[in-house]
Amino acid sequence: MSTTPAAVQCEGICKRYPHFQLQDVDLSFDQGTVMGLVGPNGAGKSTILRIIMGLVGPDSGRVEVLGHSMPTDQIAAKYEIGFVAEDMRLYESETIAFHMEFMKSIFSSWDDDYAATLLRRLDLIKDQRVRGLSHGQRVKAILLLALAHRPNLLVFDEPTTGLDPAVRKEVLDEMMNALEDETRSILFSSHNTLDVEQISDYITFIYAGRIVESRDKETFLDSWRRLRLTNANNRPLPELPNIREVQQSGSLYAVTVNDYNDAIPGEFICAGLSLDDVEALTLEEIFLSNVHHAKRAAREEFAS
Repeated sequence: MSTTPAAVQCEGICKRYPHFQLQDVDLSFDQGTVMGLVGPNGAGKSTILRIIMGLVGPDSGRVEVLGHSMPTDQIAAKYEIGFVAEDMRLYESETIAFHMEFMKSIFSSWDDDYAATLLRRLDLIKDQRVRGLSHGQRVKAILLLALAHRPNLLVFDEPTTGLDPAVRKEVLDEMMNALEDETRSILFSSHNTLDVEQISDYITFIYAGRIVESRDKETFLDSWRRLRLTNANNRPLPELPNIREVQQSGSLYAVTVNDYNDAIPGEFICAGLSLDDVEALTLEEIFLSNVHHAKRAAREEFAS
């Protein structure tokens, strides 16, 4: 049995603000893997990442990062973490080279050769001042500063927000290149399911401060289906616990289910419906269905 600590392990994390609560968050993934945290704006993604980074403390619960207890051991942990957030700021009057030297003075693991390679691959000019950089160039500069000290864990908070397609691809490519060392891990948040689907091993959906579902990517994609059905005689649908969404247009039904298995179509056929098709879902469709189900459950909980 491996004694290597998890990249991140959160147990029962709660954080209360006047108009928002993070509630009983359990989140963990192994070193050498990528966890994508997906949710709409305001769902709690950034709060989770800031708790993991030790920037804010949870009201209750336990957090370990690379075996370090947070926030108690955050100084030791941060030497092993590269952090990129969409709202991070650089010194406007200084150059990229200044920031590189500043980071090098902090991290003994700074790799000059790797930094030079990143400058070239990201098409950055080290003597250019920050005030003259575009939004995309700033994000790439922050990415370089996070990567060049070769951290064991990369934490990205909405890294591709507002980027044009070309720069977005560059950022995602460098995130993937960082995984060539199979012990390195990535945790990143996004509301862009295409980015998450492209590079994640594991995916966690969050909505209104709660974890809705968390699985490996292949299980997510394999376990959700949409059944296209014709209900010519207006028969009642079978009451299956894994039905997540039902859409109707006259006699035509689209029924979304999770935990799919090959016996499910037979349940609808036995109920008197005709099966027209069984479709796989994209990650975005799975996420939207999860959100729809979570909203409905919240309304029912409030009503009771």
